[in-house]
Amino acid sequence: MASKLAQLQSKACQASKFVSKHCSGYYKQLLEQNKQYIQDPPTVEKCNLLSKQLLYTRLASIPVRREAFWKELDYAKHLWKHRQELKVEDAGIAALFGLECFAWYCAGEIVGRGFTFTGYYV
Repeated sequence: MASKLAQLQSKACQASKFVSKHCSGYYKQLLEQNKQYIQDPPTVEKCNLLSKQLLYTRLASIPVRREAFWKELDYAKHLWKHRQELKVEDAGIAALFGLECFAWYCAGEIVGRGFTFTGYYV
C-alpha cells in the first residue's frame, strides 16, 4: 500500500510539473488569440458595466426565444395530429432523443449523489 501511495505521489508531482510548464504558455496563447474581446483597463466598473449589458441583452432576447418556443410547440402539435403520416425514421429519431434525455437525467442523478450508484451520502 505504501509503494502504491509513493507511486501515486510521484505521478501527481509529474502531472503538476507538466501543468505548470505548459499551462502558462496556453494561457498566454489563449489571451493573445482573443485579445479583441478583452476590455482595457480591466476595472471593477468595466466588469459591472459588462455584466449589466449581458443581463439586459439576455432579457431583450426573451421575446424572440419565446416566439421560437411556441413555433416548436406548434410543430410538435402538428406532428402529433398527423401521427398516422409519421415515418419510422422520424419515430426512431424521437425515441433516440428521449433515450438521450433519460441518459443525461441519470448522469445528473449520479453526479448529484456524489458519483455513487447506490444512493445519497448521509
